[in-house]
Amino acid sequence: MRLTALSKFLITLIITAIIGGLIYWLSPGIQVGESKQLTGIQVSDNDVNNITDAAELGVPSDRPSKLVGKQPLVKMAAYAWNAQSGIIVSNGGPRTTEGSIMESNGVNLEIIRQDWLSELRNLQLKFVEQYDTGQAYPEDGVFAIMMMGDGAPYYISSMQQALNDKYGQDKYHVQVIGSVGLSYGEDKLIGPPKWKMNPQSIKGALISTVIGDGDWVTSVNYAFANGIKVNPDPSTYDPDAVNFYPSANDDYIESAKELIKSQKEGWEIPLKEIKDGKLTGRTINKKIDGCATWTPGDKMVFDALTGFTDIVSTKEFNNQMATTVIAVKEWSDKNPKIVSNILKSAYIASNQMKQYDSWRRSASDCVTKTYQMETPGYWYQMFKGQTGEKGGISYNMGGSRVFNLADAQQYYGISDNVNRYKAVYEQVSYYLRELNPAGINQNVKQIVSYEDAVNLKFLEMIQDIDAGQAYATDYSKTAKTVLASGEWQINFSSGRAKLKPEAEDLLEQIFNLLIQAEDSKLELIGHTDNQGNREDNFALSQARSEAVKTHLMQRGIPNTRFQKVDGKGQDEPVADNATSRGRAKNRRVVVTLLN
Repeated sequence: MRLTALSKFLITLIITAIIGGLIYWLSPGIQVGESKQLTGIQVSDNDVNNITDAAELGVPSDRPSKLVGKQPLVKMAAYAWNAQSGIIVSNGGPRTTEGSIMESNGVNLEIIRQDWLSELRNLQLKFVEQYDTGQAYPEDGVFAIMMMGDGAPYYISSMQQALNDKYGQDKYHVQVIGSVGLSYGEDKLIGPPKWKMNPQSIKGALISTVIGDGDWVTSVNYAFANGIKVNPDPSTYDPDAVNFYPSANDDYIESAKELIKSQKEGWEIPLKEIKDGKLTGRTINKKIDGCATWTPGDKMVFDALTGFTDIVSTKEFNNQMATTVIAVKEWSDKNPKIVSNILKSAYIASNQMKQYDSWRRSASDCVTKTYQMETPGYWYQMFKGQTGEKGGISYNMGGSRVFNLADAQQYYGISDNVNRYKAVYEQVSYYLRELNPAGINQNVKQIVSYEDAVNLKFLEMIQDIDAGQAYATDYSKTAKTVLASGEWQINFSSGRAKLKPEAEDLLEQIFNLLIQAEDSKLELIGHTDNQGNREDNFALSQARSEAVKTHLMQRGIPNTRFQKVDGKGQDEPVADNATSRGRAKNRRVVVTLLN
C-alpha cells in the first residue's frame, strides 16, 4: 500500500495557514469544541545521523560498579523506549556497572522504567519536594525524565504550573537539557489499510492515544496534512473529523490494549455527537478504530489483530521525536558536572553503537535488564526496525536511532545554526494553543516558551570528545519528485506585493517547516483573484512570490534552495471568484517541496 502524494512524506510538525482562536458553541449549558481543519506541507526524509570514527571500546560488564558506589546516587526515569538504548548501554543497564562509560565519567546513575506520563511527573515532583527540604541528593523521585521531545511543551508547561502552585512563581523549573536518540519509525499511527490508501476515510475514526504526547502529534499531523478536521474534545464525537480517546493512565501500552479490546470484544465508548461544534442531542457508542503507540505496543496490535497496518510513523516525521532529557533546573545548576557527564557518556556509547555490532547487542541486553520485558534479541531487531505480514497486509514495527555528540549539536543548531528542535517545540506549542488537548489552556497560565524550556549549557560543556562533522545539504542537483505542495494565504497589501505585518506569524511557521525539511528544494508560485486585468495580475503574482523568497532568504534560507519562483496570475483559481470568500482563497502562494 502507498500513501497519497500529499501524505507520503509527512511534515515533522504541520502548522496552520490561517485559523482563528478556538470557537466554543453553547448547547443547553454544555460547551464543546469545534473540530479544527488546518493545512500544511511536508518534510523530507533526511535525518540527523552523523558517525565519528572511534576505536572500539570494551562493552560494560553486568557487575555493579564499586568505583562509583560511594558517589551520590542520581536517578532518571523513562518510558520503555528503544531510542534510549545509547544512554542505557552507557550505564551498563539500570544501575552503573563495572567497565561502563558512565562509571569512567564518575557518575552513579539509576534508570527507572515508568510508562505512565502521570507517574513520570509525580517522580519528578517528589524529587523537588525533598530537594526543597535541603536534601542535596534526594532519595525519592528523579532529577530527570526522558520522553518524546515533541511532548515536552505539554509536559514542561503542566509541570511548571504545578511547581508554581506549590512553591511560588518560578522558584523551581524543569528544562530540556539535551537529546540522546531519535524515534525512526518506532512511534506510529496504526489503523486499517484504507486510511493509507484513502486518507479521507479516516474521517469519523476514534483513535486511542496519550493526548498531547508525541504519538498524538503524529496522528494530528496526518489528519491536517490531508485537510481533515480534528476534534479537540475527547468527550464528543464528530463524524466529519478525527476523534481521540485518552488512553488509561496516560500509558501508550493501554493505547494498544484499548484498540485490541474494542476490536476483539466489541468494547464501545459512549460519546456525545457534535456537528459544527454544536451538540446534536445524540449519543454515539463508538468502537476504537485505531491507536497511536510505539514498540512494543505496535507488536501487540499486529500479533492480536488482522486487518491493521502502520499508517504513518516517525520514519516520515523524521525530525519530530527526539529522545529528550528534561531535568530539574535548580538541582542541575548545582551539579553541572554530573549532568554534563551523563550526556557525554550517552553520546560516546551511541557513537560506539553506530559503528560496532558488539555495542548494539550489548545495548539490547542492557535495555532488556532495564525494562524487564522481552529479550535482547527482540530489542536488537526492533532497534533496526522489522516488517511483517498478516492476512495479506504488510506492516512495519520498531525503528530507532541514537545520538552522538555531533547529532545533538546539529539537532539543536549548535554546529550549523539550524535549530531543528526549536522548530519542533514551537510548532507543537502552536498545536497546544489551538487544539487545547486535555484542556491545557485552562489548566496552565501559559505554554512555556522555547527560550525558558531549553537549556543547552550542559551539552555545550562537553568539549573533550570528537564530535565529528555535521551534515551539510547539497542543493546543486535539480529536484524532480514532489514531496508536498501547500497553499498559504499570505497577506499582501491590496494590489501590491508588499507583505502585511499580519503575514509575519504565518511566514515564521513556514520558515520553521523549511529548516526541518532541509534537504528539499523549493518552488514558490503566486496566484491572484480575477480583479483587474490579466497582465497586471500575472506580474503581481510573480512579484508576490519574489517577496516571499526575499523574506525567507533574509531569515537564512539559501538562494540555491529555490528551484523555481514564478506566478500564475488569475489563471488557476481554487474557488469561485464571484464571491469575496472565493477571491480570498485564490490570493495565495503555493510552496512546493521537492527532492
